[in-house]
Amino acid sequence: MVARIYRPARPATQSGEARSREWVLEFEPEADYGREPLMGWTTMSDMKRQVKMRFDSREKAEAYARRHGIPFIVLPEHEKTVKSKSYTDNFRATRKVNWTH
Repeated sequence: MVARIYRPARPATQSGEARSREWVLEFEPEADYGREPLMGWTTMSDMKRQVKMRFDSREKAEAYARRHGIPFIVLPEHEKTVKSKSYTDNFRATRKVNWTH
């Protein structure tokens, strides 16, 4: 029952940073997914996999894990990369790739 503490990366499809400022504590999976024999649906016997707690800071998540005796691993933060983009760059004379249409 090892927990992971990490800061989720910003979704690639979204421009906002709403859920990327919080720290998340979730448990490592202990059992694999299985198949329900009657209908063939995916099942799991590990209910801790569904638990995902959010904290304002890494220190609060670590304190919670220590207080409850949960061994944990802190994953490194994702580096935020910002690429400067401009609409006018599409029409530069020094553009490396020509227009295809």
